[in-house]
Amino acid sequence: MSVLAVARRVRAHGGHFLLLAVLALVTAVLVTGVPRVAERLAGQGLRAQLADLPGVQRDLRYTSTADGRSYGPGSFTDPHRRELDALAAAMPDAVRKALDERWYTADTAFSRLTGPELTGDKGLFDLSLRTTTGLTEAATLVEGRWPGQAAERAATVEVVLAEPVARALGVRAGSRLRAALRTPGGDEFAAAGVAVVGVFRPTDPAGGIWDALPSALRLTPPVGEGEPFQLVGLTDPASLDDRAAAGWPVVAAYRYRLDPGRLAPGRLDELVAGLAEVERRTPAGLEFTQGVDVPLRQYAAALAAARTLLAVITAGVLATLAGLTVLAARLAVRRRRDEYLLLRARGGSVTTLLRRGLAESVLVVPAAAGAGWLLGGLFPAERSAGGTPAAAVGPAVVAAVLATVALPAMVLADRHGGSGRGDLSRLAGGAGRLTVDVTLVGLAGLGAFLLRRRGLVLGGAVDPLLVSVPVLVAVAAAVLALRAYPWPLRLASRWASRARGAVAFLGTARAARAGAVAPLVVVVLAIATAAFCAVVAGGIEHGRDRAVTRAVPAEAVVAGERFAPDTAAALAALPGVRAVSSVLAEPGQRPYADADGRPGGAGEAYVLLVEPAGFAEVARRSGLDVAVPEALRGDPAASLPALASPEVAAALGEAALADRAGRRPGWVDVQGNRLPFRIAATVPHFPLVPADTGRFLVLPWPALPADGPHPLAPTGFLLASGGQVDPAAVARVAEEGQDRYQRSGVVSAGRRPVPPTVTTWTAERDRLGGSGVNGLLVFGFVTGASGGGVLGLLALAFAVLAGARGRAQVLSRLRTMGLSRRQWRGLLLVELVPLVLVSVLTGAVVGALLPVLLNPVLGLSAFTGGVPVTVHFAPGLVAGALGLAVLALAFALAVEAVNNRRMRLGEVLRLGEES
Repeated sequence: MSVLAVARRVRAHGGHFLLLAVLALVTAVLVTGVPRVAERLAGQGLRAQLADLPGVQRDLRYTSTADGRSYGPGSFTDPHRRELDALAAAMPDAVRKALDERWYTADTAFSRLTGPELTGDKGLFDLSLRTTTGLTEAATLVEGRWPGQAAERAATVEVVLAEPVARALGVRAGSRLRAALRTPGGDEFAAAGVAVVGVFRPTDPAGGIWDALPSALRLTPPVGEGEPFQLVGLTDPASLDDRAAAGWPVVAAYRYRLDPGRLAPGRLDELVAGLAEVERRTPAGLEFTQGVDVPLRQYAAALAAARTLLAVITAGVLATLAGLTVLAARLAVRRRRDEYLLLRARGGSVTTLLRRGLAESVLVVPAAAGAGWLLGGLFPAERSAGGTPAAAVGPAVVAAVLATVALPAMVLADRHGGSGRGDLSRLAGGAGRLTVDVTLVGLAGLGAFLLRRRGLVLGGAVDPLLVSVPVLVAVAAAVLALRAYPWPLRLASRWASRARGAVAFLGTARAARAGAVAPLVVVVLAIATAAFCAVVAGGIEHGRDRAVTRAVPAEAVVAGERFAPDTAAALAALPGVRAVSSVLAEPGQRPYADADGRPGGAGEAYVLLVEPAGFAEVARRSGLDVAVPEALRGDPAASLPALASPEVAAALGEAALADRAGRRPGWVDVQGNRLPFRIAATVPHFPLVPADTGRFLVLPWPALPADGPHPLAPTGFLLASGGQVDPAAVARVAEEGQDRYQRSGVVSAGRRPVPPTVTTWTAERDRLGGSGVNGLLVFGFVTGASGGGVLGLLALAFAVLAGARGRAQVLSRLRTMGLSRRQWRGLLLVELVPLVLVSVLTGAVVGALLPVLLNPVLGLSAFTGGVPVTVHFAPGLVAGALGLAVLALAFALAVEAVNNRRMRLGEVLRLGEES
């Protein structure tokens, strides 16, 4: 068998081999390029999520503890400074390779600062001395010099101050001050002179060197009335050593910042494990703190769930491509059936046919798969691990081998040839087909049962059970649908036989024969993959909406400490604000057994007071689906109706408190008010209650006298504005209300409150839906939906072509018997409509029900902030399925029309059955 002869046969049947080559190329591109793109998107999401964190949250920080030693001159900073590199060298490789900048700082305790420029009208000032690495590189002198650069070392402590600090104090280079430690009684000791030798301006105020607290770039406001401002003066190591020798308490700190650009998804688990190891191996005399492991673990969980979901989608697309490859090989063999029968008649064996088909495939398919491998290698890949990884060879080789043997396998399956009414023989089926159908349905049911019984297994390699069950379920559903749908058509055909005209009768009779089984199975599989992507994406979006609504049940939520009673009216007066409702949160409250404060033994609970009617009104005007239980609006005459979490309800039940009848109420202290309550209902969660809080009580706002001894002060507000809220204006009004409460005399000398925060629903929704693995999810859903839709149409074309020759012969005979062109189109429509609708709608239904089946084992809550994802069937999905069915029908008719035009129906009749 010469290569030239094989090449001539390939050229003679170029269309079939071109189709096989294209399918092999697309499969190789997918198995090679999709993992590269997915890894790149995962890396981008990881780095973006870490970059969005505040710098201090990406820091690994060691702080020295008091060791009780006395330090002589020059004996503190040098030994501690050498630990900066030694501590980093002792970290695991995964942690050490992710570090970028590092800083050593040493700070003294605060001392009272006095001087000629610090007059009484400016307030009191406390000074902390700090020495740090990298100061001269991170700042520029505005005036003066750096500490320790004089020809002779002065006896005073030399410091430089940030420009805003120096301006607020009224000092400049050359100012002389005095600093002294103070006892709790106010006596001064260990005083020292302080010389301001320079004023600096930071090169980058957002640089990590300035993240050490307290900040060296600005004054820290007083924490209460009569309290001092706090400032940091930067000095040289020698001056700080002198203060340590003089008995000033000094604390050393080492900060190491993780660089998001050095993180890679493949090393994420190793990095998390390394951080835990660093924490376990903290040297004696040091305290280790870090806050990056929690977001890393959250991202790792989301990434594992996203990879699992992407594997399910990819399995559906690859299974569809495999089915299309089989269909293409089958169509090629059917079109060359006469050739194979002639070879057998001339004495050729089955081995000869197999060698012939294999030689033709080897000439075309491996080259196409190799081209697909090269194209997949051009896809952008993850580079953070150092260099661009080579495209995977193994999956491409497997895809090429399977595509190559598809044609010989179909030759072997079709070696008996056959003629006559093939549609009727397939309709009869027999024990073989029945066995296959029962086996497929049984495997799908068993796999689904085992998958739900076992649950989700995240991480590691691809879960073969999880990726195979959706394919098996789709194939089983297709088999059942194709077994069932001819029966209604046969009834319709009997009804049509009694009606006038032959179009309806002939169309339903031919459609009922279900000749093209295998192509329709592939159509169902492809459409199911696309519908699965659409339904899961809709469920995740709906889950994110619910998660944001649970945290922000209004267009804007103001959260702070305590606000003046008139703050709600001031917020309502802002332009665009339609409704305002007050809330009051008191974490860590212990329910009492009576009004005298006797412990109830029910533990702590997060107490939330809301205005039920106002809460519901704000949510309604904000367009959010927030349900306020009617139980919360019960009669508060004797005791307040309360919503309790299951844990709190169980604890109160064990303590025989807060029964529903209110015979023995529980009591809770809210801002000095003892409020009786009874459990009106049990709810697993409630808006505004933190997601990680499993113990809470929600009470309606009690009717207390405004002039009582303990008037209730809200700690937050809900706002509805119709999308016109200005967060800056809301924050300004809220801060003014918080300040008014502080000056009202209710709080005489408390600490300065933290400025209130304003969180809008839109901003929180954008944050949740635009970070982390969202790019990977979008890529997976777009790939699955578009690939499933396109491949489904291609499989439908195979289904149409599978019966095209028989339809052409029938139409040719009917045309000679007087069938008009209009009747011919009607006959095509009646025959193809059931074929298309059954396959497309079965695939859509299967794809919509697969998320219901797989929801417990997909881990979708990792994409919604922990809120469980429920399958959400939006009206647009139904419209999309119907639109796809119409598009598929139009495509099928177009394929049939083009094929009939190419075959020329008159020649089909003249040349005979097997032309």
